[in-house]
Amino acid sequence: MSRSVRTRPGDSGQALSEAYDTALLDLDGVVYAGGEAIVHAVDSLATAREGGMHLAYVTNNALRTPDTVAAHLTELGIPTDAGDVITSAQAVARLISEQVPQGARVLVIGGEGLRVALGERGLVPVESADDDPVAVAQGYGGPDFPWGRFGEASYAIARGVPWFASNTDLTIPSGRGIAPGNGAAVEVVRIATGAEPQVAGKPLPPMHRETILRTGAERPLVVGDRLDTDIEGAFNGGVDSLLVLTGVTDGAQLLAAPPQHRPTYVDADLRGMLTGQPEVTAADSTGGFRCGGWTAAADGGALVLDGDGAALDGLRALCAAAWTAAGDGVCALDGAKALARLGL
Repeated sequence: MSRSVRTRPGDSGQALSEAYDTALLDLDGVVYAGGEAIVHAVDSLATAREGGMHLAYVTNNALRTPDTVAAHLTELGIPTDAGDVITSAQAVARLISEQVPQGARVLVIGGEGLRVALGERGLVPVESADDDPVAVAQGYGGPDFPWGRFGEASYAIARGVPWFASNTDLTIPSGRGIAPGNGAAVEVVRIATGAEPQVAGKPLPPMHRETILRTGAERPLVVGDRLDTDIEGAFNGGVDSLLVLTGVTDGAQLLAAPPQHRPTYVDADLRGMLTGQPEVTAADSTGGFRCGGWTAAADGGALVLDGDGAALDGLRALCAAAWTAAGDGVCALDGAKALARLGL
């Protein structure tokens, strides 16, 4: 599918919660961090829901079951049904079920969320490579996951058993900082076997397909904090996205984003769902861009910023200048001084 290259953030005259029927929300870094709700998240989601927007929670973390995730969100003050939680465990279970017989044994290298998802697809989770599995399913197993489990995966894969991974996120947020994610664990098995897994999670199509099948969304808006999973997943699915700056992505990464990592909209937090989005316009014949009271342009090897106003408007103008200069590549212009002026 060919897509035009986005060279500036989009605008909306309507609140995003009115322009789209369903929000497909990432969890870590968007709704909560370290298990605690991110500031403004609870109230913003309540307002969007009361206005008629369907809220669905889409996570690459395959450790917890939808029931557990829904209970956690409800405890935070975000009433949620398990059916509104979509995990990469569900996506990889569907992917496996389409390639192996009903009732087949699957070696589980992961946690309860993966076991439950496989069971829902009529597959039988097993624990050892000696249990004659027809597939290996690997998902995040938590910080205390036993090292020997990677050996079980390697033994089965070496015998020719196909290997599936829920996702390949190298890192995962925790209450103490950034920790190794399932992608790091996948690398361990890849090094041991030389094999390559079939991957289901964001940003790949199986996860988007699972999400649409389960939500029935017709005009979805992906809301996330990661360029390489949430925003790229929206790009691959051909849907719009909102990047919130409450998670892992900073201003410099956003300015350097290649086309598949450029969000439709940018905002500080989930309050951005409840408002329209300002237009970014060409400022003049010199190639600058204006948003609010700010004008941004490329000048030699740097991005420059003039004006005053809301920092987010300055960031949006800088995105337009950087993405236009980069075209279908990565912007190499230095934006450090401009971002520092915005406090970003």
